[in-house]
Amino acid sequence: MYKDKKIWFGMSGDEELSMELKMANRHGIIAGATGTGKTTTLRTMAESFSDAGVPVFLADMKGDLAGMSKPGTAEGFVGARMQEYGLEAKGFTLHGHPVTFWDVYAEKGMPLRTTISEMGPVLLSRILALNDTQESVLTVVFKIADDNGLLLIDTKDLRSMLQFVGENAAQFSTVYGNLSKQSLTTIIRAVIALESAGGEQFFAEPALKITDWICRDEDGRGMINILDCQKLINNPTMYSTFMLWMLSELYETLPEVGDLDKPRIVYFFDEAHLLFNDAPKALLSKIEQVVKLIRSKGVGIYFITQSPKDVPDGVLAQLNNKIQHGLRAYTPAEQKKVKAVAESFRANPEFDTYDTLLNLGIGEAIVSTLDSSGIPTIARRGIILPPQCNNGTIDDSERDRLIKGNDLYLKYSDYYDRDSAYEFLERKFQADAEERERLEREAEEAKRAEAEAKEAEKRAAAEAKEAERKAAAEAREAERKAAAEARAAEKQAAAEAKAAERQAAAASKTRNRIVKNVASSTGSTIGRELGKSVGSSIFGSTFGKTLGGNVGSSLGRGILGSLFGK
Repeated sequence: MYKDKKIWFGMSGDEELSMELKMANRHGIIAGATGTGKTTTLRTMAESFSDAGVPVFLADMKGDLAGMSKPGTAEGFVGARMQEYGLEAKGFTLHGHPVTFWDVYAEKGMPLRTTISEMGPVLLSRILALNDTQESVLTVVFKIADDNGLLLIDTKDLRSMLQFVGENAAQFSTVYGNLSKQSLTTIIRAVIALESAGGEQFFAEPALKITDWICRDEDGRGMINILDCQKLINNPTMYSTFMLWMLSELYETLPEVGDLDKPRIVYFFDEAHLLFNDAPKALLSKIEQVVKLIRSKGVGIYFITQSPKDVPDGVLAQLNNKIQHGLRAYTPAEQKKVKAVAESFRANPEFDTYDTLLNLGIGEAIVSTLDSSGIPTIARRGIILPPQCNNGTIDDSERDRLIKGNDLYLKYSDYYDRDSAYEFLERKFQADAEERERLEREAEEAKRAEAEAKEAEKRAAAEAKEAERKAAAEAREAERKAAAEARAAEKQAAAEAKAAERQAAAASKTRNRIVKNVASSTGSTIGRELGKSVGSSIFGSTFGKTLGGNVGSSLGRGILGSLFGK
């Protein structure tokens, strides 16, 4: 309950247990064993801040905080304590509070999203359970994306970027150092696992503008932002990393304001041990730094956990407002832890803090807060006030009505996927694929053209060879024909010569015969005449003339025939 600029949350006898509102940004812790009343204290504190005009964020682990939107009822322990401490007379009223429901999975609240870039490589490495080497590779991938103006919004952007870097690892290694393909492959598998765990819904746009949580309703009451974690808590790493991201986002977004009369916003981190389990040393150092410095941003942080030992000492030292419910110690180690918790309080001479912690009942707590001077009060034992809101939950129809009636519903309900690394690299991959296809096609065409040229050359060579063979055959045929014709001509010439020779011989023979005949005839005639002359001279008679003529004719024919007969 908010009263006199104080968060009034309990009673110690007749004394009010409260916290100075202006000291609320000095952070705090609500601790205690299971079932000791931490959730009731959370409700009482959160609604008191809301009534004081301070916006609140809290995680709903069991789905039972939605009832804060409805007024409580004076029944059971609520009515009993109202009557026991006369709360109505002190201004205690049962009423609901303005709430905004959020859900990473968009099932029981408006979708709560952020982007890969806003999460950053360090927190994202924790979600992905990467080792130091893989985290350094992821950091380089973020740097490459940033240097190339590529937006990393959702998980498909990150997968595309990892694939792109892997395919060009040799090129990037010369500038950014060695990029192990094995590490890149491991990160890709981790991103795929994150997608199956709901990462596709969480890493998207519109991303949460965390300043939208710093708002009030028309009555000036701070908005209570309730994150439904019933499903998210099944992935403790994602839950814790998301909470750490919110813390970092607040620190980086909000301006310095120094000490205010009241915080700008108060955060309640339930199951706080999940924030620090398995967190690397560098991350723990970062958390401690943020917790120390975020006070000047006007932010109060309250961790809810079973034991203060769940919180690292460096962070625990910053938690000045303490509400410690009962602890149980059944072993020497647990007793030692309880003793350490007891020693963290300023001792109260009226009771033994250690024994009291072990014997606190449900709804009881040991309390120490900062007074107006910033000094921790001594330990006080008291009863936590019942919440003014409803302790239960609400039905789905009422939840849906509150979700859709919220002013932020239209802003965050519609998902959109703008042009980012995935789309750019898809276009690049497509262009590269088309370029490769074009080059392959050109290479194939060149290869085909080369094959066709070789085939044409082969055909030309074959045709030339065939033409050469044919020309040679034709030359041989022509030569053969020419030889045949020459032989025929020679034969014909020989035949003609022989015929001519025969003709000449025949002509010669005929001529000789004619000559012989002529010679013989002429010789015969001449011989006869000479013979007649001789015979007539000798014999002087006709007989002598006849005899001489016959003899002379034979001799003349024989002599001239012999001379001209050849």
